[in-house]
Order: sequence, then structure tokens, then C-alpha cells
Amino acid sequence: MTQAGGTITLTVAQAILRYLAAQYIEIEGKKTRLCGGGFGIFGHGNVTCLGEALHDHQDKLPLYRGQNEQGMGFAAAAYAKAHLRRRFMFCTASAGPGTANLLTSAALAHANRLPVLMLCGDTFITRLPDPVLQQLEHFGDPTLGVNDAFKAVSRFWDRITHPAQIMQSLPAALNTMLDPADCGPAFLGLPQDVQGWTYDYPLAFFEDHVHRIRRQSPDADEVTEAASLLKSAKRPMIIAGGGVQYSGAVAELTHFAEVHSIPVVETIAGRANMVAIHDLNIGPLGVTGSDSANAIAQEADVILAVGTRLQDFTTGSWTAFDKHAKIIGLNAARHDAAKHMSATVVGDAKLGLLALSTALGDYSTPEDWTAKARTERGKWDDYVSENTRIGNGPASYAQAIGAINDACDPRDRVVAAAGGLPAEVTANWRTLDIGTVDVEFGFSCMGYEIAGGWGARIAQSETEPDKDTIVFTGDGSYLLMNSDIYSSVLTQKKMIVLVLDNGGFAVINKLQNNTGNESFNNLIADTPTATNQIRVDFEAHAQALGAVAETVESPSGLPEAFARAKASDQTYVIVMKVDPYEGWTTGGHAWWEVGTPHISDSEKVTQSHKDWEATRPRQRKGV
Repeated sequence: MTQAGGTITLTVAQAILRYLAAQYIEIEGKKTRLCGGGFGIFGHGNVTCLGEALHDHQDKLPLYRGQNEQGMGFAAAAYAKAHLRRRFMFCTASAGPGTANLLTSAALAHANRLPVLMLCGDTFITRLPDPVLQQLEHFGDPTLGVNDAFKAVSRFWDRITHPAQIMQSLPAALNTMLDPADCGPAFLGLPQDVQGWTYDYPLAFFEDHVHRIRRQSPDADEVTEAASLLKSAKRPMIIAGGGVQYSGAVAELTHFAEVHSIPVVETIAGRANMVAIHDLNIGPLGVTGSDSANAIAQEADVILAVGTRLQDFTTGSWTAFDKHAKIIGLNAARHDAAKHMSATVVGDAKLGLLALSTALGDYSTPEDWTAKARTERGKWDDYVSENTRIGNGPASYAQAIGAINDACDPRDRVVAAAGGLPAEVTANWRTLDIGTVDVEFGFSCMGYEIAGGWGARIAQSETEPDKDTIVFTGDGSYLLMNSDIYSSVLTQKKMIVLVLDNGGFAVINKLQNNTGNESFNNLIADTPTATNQIRVDFEAHAQALGAVAETVESPSGLPEAFARAKASDQTYVIVMKVDPYEGWTTGGHAWWEVGTPHISDSEKVTQSHKDWEATRPRQRKGV
């Protein structure tokens, strides 16, 4: 490297890392490095150039060695979520299949609006050695490759074709990842040759820069209109989404609800906006929600949706609300604020709630409505207490959740994802403290649990190292992606993993049965080609990956096993079998639109279709 005047000669890879190391963010008055480091698996396409640069920056940007690129992306997404989107990590993968493995995790980050930076190898820009190893050739378009697939799952996409380009692309990528309205993954394709090319970069490009998350003030006219609508309400309700936490608006939400006496229901992403015992927290809403939240949603006349994208599990495929209810969308993203012809308040949740509260003045919800909501929540609490009680029927997810909930620290972080556990955790987990629940259900992605737990633990070790990350996973997700148990062991980022084994994909089997279909190819026992009915020894497998592991025979053994896991300084896996048919949470469900056969030779399937469609008249048609 040579310096001349106000420039420095660097390779593209060296310049990228030098730039990232100089980016900071101000969090609660403290200057912190914006990028927490990265996850990487080397191969041709990133090892010789980006790897060289990473080696020289490892003190500022630590690189965690992943076992699978998809898991790296999940870990990076969970890290960003734990840091409330104010910090991110990058993922680097080699050209070809290494990069292609990141597609699913990029889609997860996109669906959940999470910042992840992907620095991925690409084919040679000169094309002199073409076709290279692992290159896909498109005969009519030589510019098209695997990396172009990321355009569908990235908020920002670029291919670096000249060294000077990063001076535009890198700031644009970071600004996208930090924008409350457009937040999501950013992808930079790095051709193998371009990574090593040099350029005389201005030194000013590498000066320390402190970022701050933009807070957009809402439009005064939109606030006035929304306040007028709320003042007319006799039965108002607040839907609190994940955006409440990302905005840092938890205190403002609570104050708003208390001052105006408005019941609050939570989305899955907003599951820890209020503690369970707050008397205005009426419970989780929707398909995997609570009877209490769904009951008041059916009667609410004005709904203030704060920081939520209103996906179908929240809205019950738009049957959860009265057809004539008016919706106010308070959201940093115009796209989300305007859904279903909502009255929009486009802006930051914290500033929006403060402005709305001022405009509402002394408005307070009629006491009988708030009292009814609290009564409904009391009935739901009684249901959950019985549902999670050890000894209430065969071993179930709910009993396991209840046992851990009773024994954990209020600041322990809970992670769950696809399968039956997101619904069961959402319905049965009693939030003990704010921001302690990560149920990934935006992309409903199997395999997130353990990888995401690792990323969450990395983030937690930076802020609350004395607390634990608790992962709930089923046997299906465990078998799909478990190698980051080994990652956590290697990096000494302890997790407590609950593996609840129901013998296959039991929740999809339940959906299969609920729509009149026969069990087929979901439970291992009902898989025709599974002629050898052997069960996996998850305890032995976890031990082989370096974790401490034990098996409990029933939920009654969980409290003591969990105490041993808490006392351990190593990743600890607890395995328990649960019943695939009995013990599911039967309360708290809303209608969910599922494509069912209009005709079938099976009378059960045909009747189920008719029954399913019978609820469709309640579905809102966008107005």
C-alpha cells in the first residue's frame, strides 16, 4: 500500500473492509462500531482477496467461521434483530454454490426487514478464463449468473465492476440497511479479479463516520385525521408490531395505551412489546394468537396498527376484524401504513405515538370496553395456565414451554422459528421482560432456530453476557440445520437448546389432517418410503458436536435439567419426546386461508373444503 497526497492505494477488498471498520453508530449516546463483524466460509471467489483483507482487520471486524452459508445468514439476521436493527454483520461466501446457499437466509432477512450485508464472490469480470468452475452459463446473456437471483431477496443489489464503484455502492448499501422504511439485506457481488484490483482511494472515504437512525416525523394532517378517527371510536384497539421495538417506542406505546386506556394486542414480531402482566396487554393476535386478542379484534371499531406489516397470521387472512372496522396504519414504511385502505400516518412509531397522543388530548376509551378486554385476557391466562401445566395430558410443546418459562431469567432471550413451536411459543409464553422473544415467522423458515440462536447469543454476549439464549426447536428443524451447535461450541457462545421430538413434521401433519387429508409423508411413521423406522438419538448427536446433552423422559424432568443447563458454561441440549397428535394448543386460533381441493374423491376432503370456505364471507376485500 502506498500513500500519495490525499489518497491511499488499496485493493477493492481491502478498501471494503477499511470502510466498514470506520463506520460507527450512536446508541443511547454511546459510539459503537456499526458492523459487529462477519460470518464467512472461504473458497475460490473470496479467499485470496477478501480473505487477505479480513485477516488484517480481524481485531476490528471478527470473522466467525460458519458451517453452512444459510446458517451464517440466519445468524446474521438474528444478530441484527437482537440489536434492534442498529447493528449488522456481513456474510461472505465463495462464488457459485457457496453464495447460492445464502438465498434462503437473504429471503428471511428481506421478509423480516433485517439488515444483513452479503459480500459474495462472482465470476471474472474480464471473462478471460470463462467458463470457470461452478459458473452457470446463460447462452444469450453472459452477464446473468447465480448472483442475479439475489435481486428478488435484497433491498439493495450491485455487482462491483470497477474499484471506484464501491465509493458509491458501499454507502448506498449501508444507508439502505439503516433506513427504517427500506431496511433489509444488501448484496454486493464481488468478481474474483476485481477484488484484487487496486485504486487510489481518497483518504476521506475511510474517515470515521457516525450514523444515526432517521426518525421521520409524521405529517400533521395525517395525525389530525387519525386522531379524529380515534376520537370517534367506542371500541379501539392497538396492534403492536415489531416496529415498536425497532423504533425504541416501547415506553411511548405503553404510555399511549395507559393515558387513553386502549387495549393492546401483539403480533408475532411484536410479541415482547409489553410484559404479560400489564393489564392492557390483551395477548397475541391472529392465527397463532389468543382467544382474548381475537375476541376484541372481532368487535373493535377503530384499529391503530403500529409498526406491523399486517401479514396473514396477524390478520387471520383478513377475517380477524369486523368488516366495517377502520384501520390506522402508523408505520415508517408507506407500503405497510397504507394496507387495506388504512388511514395512514407515515413516520417513526415513537414520534407518531407522541403526536397522536397530543392530538387526542383527554380522549379515553369507554370503561366497559377496556374492562371487557381485561376480562377476556384473564380467561386466556387461565387457559394458558392449564394448557402448560405439567401432567395435563401427554407430553406437549406447551408443557415444555411452561416449564422453561417458569425457570428462566426474565432477561433470557427465547428463539423459535418454523413448525409447531412458533404458534405454541406465541400463544403460551408469558413475556417476562421487554424485547426477549424472537419468534421468526416472517419467512417461517426451518433451520433458523439453532443458527439464529448462535447469532442472537453473539449479540447477547456484547450486551448481557450473564443471560442465556434459549432455543426451542423441533426434530424436523434440528435435522435440517444443526451444525451451528458446533459453531457455538467453537466460539464459546453458549446456548440452551430444547429439542422437542415429535417424530417428523407434526404441525404440517396436523394441517393435513385438519383439511380432511390422510397422514402422508410428514410424520416418519407415515412416510411410505421410510421402511426402517429408526429414531434419531439427538442426545448423542449433540454430544458429538461438542455440546453437553441429556434426555428427559417427561416434562416433569425439565426444571432440573434446565437448572443444570443454566449452571453449565457450555452449550447444553435437552431432548424430550412430545406427542405428535395430542397436546396441541387448541385455543387462540383465527381462520387462515389455505388452498384446499375444490373436488376430491375423498368425502372428508370435500367436506373440509366446504367447512373451510364457510368462514370466507368474513374476509375483508381490501376496504
